[in-house]
Amino acid sequence: METGAEVTLRLRYVSGVSPSKWLRVWGERRPDLPLEAIVVDEAEQLAGILAGEADVAFVRLPVDTEGLHAVALWEELAVVVLPKDHPLAEAESLTLADLEGETTAPVQPEAAMTIELVAAGTGHAIVPHSVARLHRRKDVVAIPVTDAAQTQISLVWRQDRDDADIQEFVAVVRGRGAKSSRGSADDPPPMKPAKAAKLAAAERRAAAAKSGEGKGKGGTSKSGARGGRPAPRTGAGAKQRSRRRGR
Repeated sequence: METGAEVTLRLRYVSGVSPSKWLRVWGERRPDLPLEAIVVDEAEQLAGILAGEADVAFVRLPVDTEGLHAVALWEELAVVVLPKDHPLAEAESLTLADLEGETTAPVQPEAAMTIELVAAGTGHAIVPHSVARLHRRKDVVAIPVTDAAQTQISLVWRQDRDDADIQEFVAVVRGRGAKSSRGSADDPPPMKPAKAAKLAAAERRAAAAKSGEGKGKGGTSKSGARGGRPAPRTGAGAKQRSRRRGR
């Protein structure tokens, strides 16, 4: 926490974490203490905390938590990023065995660069689902790898900086009210792997369906009729209406 003309709570977070909702809640709850949020490279995710340049950080495990408080938040499903024309690109899910013999793209300092190499055809990359979604492109697909190791996001801060302001921010992140005690039993558990895989597959299907909307003038409307006209009514109800009209 900075001292001087303006005091701020300094937050660092890795790619794939979206802190906007917590920034909004914090701004409403603590307008007296602005929150400074800066994204950092995964390789440097603890640097600011250890140097005293940041107060709290969202990190991707594993990290060395000696001298730190750490609160586990959620698990991230692993996905494989493949070129869109890859023979496995249509699969709903894959296993590590399915990827045996497949070339791995050179890992770059930034995930976006690695995924760009995947798009260029240099191989595949296994990354957290949140990272693949952040850097999604039209020329690659992300497919859940059901038996790949998951990653976990945690909130960390130094043990010697365990003050009321940081505890209030922890409460905001964990969804507790201003008067809730820490460690509430109501904290949501991490998403199960099977549910996360289904969610990722559903997102892919929804994206594919959306890309196919509006093609052609003779498409089928929500009512099941073509050309935008309502479908003709049939059945007993239609016959009764016809008799009332003298047909």
